[in-house]
Amino acid sequence: MKKGKLAWIIAIISAVAVASAALTAFFIVKDKQKKDDEELMEYLDSAIE
Repeated sequence: MKKGKLAWIIAIISAVAVASAALTAFFIVKDKQKKDDEELMEYLDSAIE
């Protein structure tokens, strides 16, 4: 009975770790994409002038 409870605790901790890693990666990619878009807009603005 104790092994099953320990397995559930490990599974829950693993799931939380995976979810936090996925969210962190998502926000890092979104931030990089936003910066790239801003740089592109600055480049296009300076190229037009």
